Amino acid sequence: MKKKYRMIHDENLCIGCQACSVACRSENKVPDDLFRLQVRVKTEGVFPDLRMDMKRHSCVMCEDTPCVTVCPTGASFKTEDGLVQVDPKLCVSCKYCIVACPYEARFINPVTKNADKCTFCYSNRVSKGQDPACVTVCPTDALVFGDINDTTSEVYKKAKESTLVYPKAHLGTKPKLAFVPNKKGVSYE
Repeated sequence: MKKKYRMIHDENLCIGCQACSVACRSENKVPDDLFRLQVRVKTEGVFPDLRMDMKRHSCVMCEDTPCVTVCPTGASFKTEDGLVQVDPKLCVSCKYCIVACPYEARFINPVTKNADKCTFCYSNRVSKGQDPACVTVCPTDALVFGDINDTTSEVYKKAKESTLVYPKAHLGTKPKLAFVPNKKGVSYE
């Protein structure tokens, strides 16, 4: 059976330490002042009635991929496992994919001059049976990754036990990155 990779970010476990972002930068040689992933912290309220939300910002690995659809050279593509990648040999830096991405997850890498984004560390880790760098360093296990078809995998178990939210679900892009929404702190909704 073909693998169906999924990643889940549990916002209740995330402490916003940015270890995931640092690991990504190190693993993927992301230039300074740019990022493939970042955890954005949003604070609401007045002490002691505070709420802090930790939101992961990265490529969400859409099933229906606007970035792949608009790419004129085939540089943006999906692997057999359905993960969205960029072939630097084919990228002409036209930025169509950047404009098409509703998640604002792509940028032009000033070193390579190509479109760049989170790849779930596909070529350098996942294709070799390892987890993405961000998942391996998370000190609170807020990130879970794996094959959701594997009923023994942590990602399968997490998906079964949690209520998952998909970013911008109304767009119908069917992201492979899901969130367990924060339930801690004061509710302002």
